[in-house]
Amino acid sequence: MAYNKEQFLDDLGTLTLLELADLIDGIKEKFNVTAAVAVAGPAAGAGAAAAEEKTEFDVVLVDAGASKINVIKEIRAITGLGLKEAKDMSEKGGALKEGISKDEAEKLKAQLEAVGAKVELK
Repeated sequence: MAYNKEQFLDDLGTLTLLELADLIDGIKEKFNVTAAVAVAGPAAGAGAAAAEEKTEFDVVLVDAGASKINVIKEIRAITGLGLKEAKDMSEKGGALKEGISKDEAEKLKAQLEAVGAKVELK
């Protein structure tokens, strides 16, 4: 049987949603794949493009370093947290700011690294 891509796509276009869902289930069963595996192939290529176009970043404190007092001061200035909350954040780590622009995220990262903290942008 010769494979005709155009004919196959035309046939798919005539299916109802229920028929298409049944076809997808049949393919999963026949080839022993899951949705995560089926999506992983194209997503890997698309992930690189999405990473380049990312517009929102999270500033995540990984380690406060040796100069914790200065890091706590910077955390308070950045987040507006109280002394106890900023101290807890410096010990536990975690996201300081979420969903901010790349420029602002890099600025905050530089501020924190200047006082000895280890910071990641996600």
